[in-house]
Amino acid sequence: MSEPITAADAEILLAQPRGFCAGVDRAIEIVERALQRFGAPIYVRHEIVHNAYVVADLRRKGAVFVRELDEVPAGATVIFSAHGVSKEVRNEAQARGLNVFDATCPLVTKVHVEVGKMRAEGCEIVMIGHKGHPEVEGTMGQAEGGMLLVESVADVQTLQVADPARLAYVTQTTLSVDETLEIVAALKARFPLIAEPKKQDICYATQNRQDAVKFMAPQVDVVIVVGSPNSSNSNRLRELAERLGVPAYMVDAPEQLRAEWIAGKRRIGLTAGASAPEALAQSIVDRLRELGARNVRSLGGIEETMSFPLPKGLQPVAG
Repeated sequence: MSEPITAADAEILLAQPRGFCAGVDRAIEIVERALQRFGAPIYVRHEIVHNAYVVADLRRKGAVFVRELDEVPAGATVIFSAHGVSKEVRNEAQARGLNVFDATCPLVTKVHVEVGKMRAEGCEIVMIGHKGHPEVEGTMGQAEGGMLLVESVADVQTLQVADPARLAYVTQTTLSVDETLEIVAALKARFPLIAEPKKQDICYATQNRQDAVKFMAPQVDVVIVVGSPNSSNSNRLRELAERLGVPAYMVDAPEQLRAEWIAGKRRIGLTAGASAPEALAQSIVDRLRELGARNVRSLGGIEETMSFPLPKGLQPVAG
């Protein structure tokens, strides 16, 4: 083992909550149960969740990840990812006679339902989200037109709408809570009559993990976020720590951790995005110990108890 490079009394502080949320738990379980029930291969449209470790593990078990449905053989079983899909994708799967299981997070489905109601009421909809993200594509694909995407306050200033009196907004579920509030404030300032969702669209897990970083950041010298580069909620955790004045880095494998990030640091904060498994977080903790961190301490925080039912056809058989 190399010489420790952290401060002599270096400590790892673990954010609470961190890691898997109920929607991710459910999505992974759907793939695993489908593999058990129907055998490999099980096709999954897009990454089931945005985490390289999880995707590699499911691939080893027999999951085949595809970008589009035309890569799925006729009659095969396909799973829609936790991020949700457009109506067009659903219709294509039905037309091709695919055996579909939907792993869309129920909190994303809630946004889809909102879009349907808002469009039925004749509203044009502004979606706050990141262009190209599968959740955004799926949500905007719930309507045939009548939806506009904004990513920033600057986008709001140049937005052209059909009728300011018939306007509503929804958001991606994994955004920065603080940045989204700024965009919503800009929308309300420019379009005072804009209608909002009955309940905020940013999901409980995103909110809780960001709150945990806000609590942890003032107590540490550096923050390590366990998450993959394409994970929206993991990126928001890293950006939040940096906005709070703490250097922050994101890794999704122990070997990505660089010794210079923690050189001489006494308190190392660790959190994990909602799609990052605890086993991966623990492997990062082990690597930090190798680099000289002595103690590991869990911070206080919300204990999450949310769970979502599995789709029909994959629920446990009562016996």
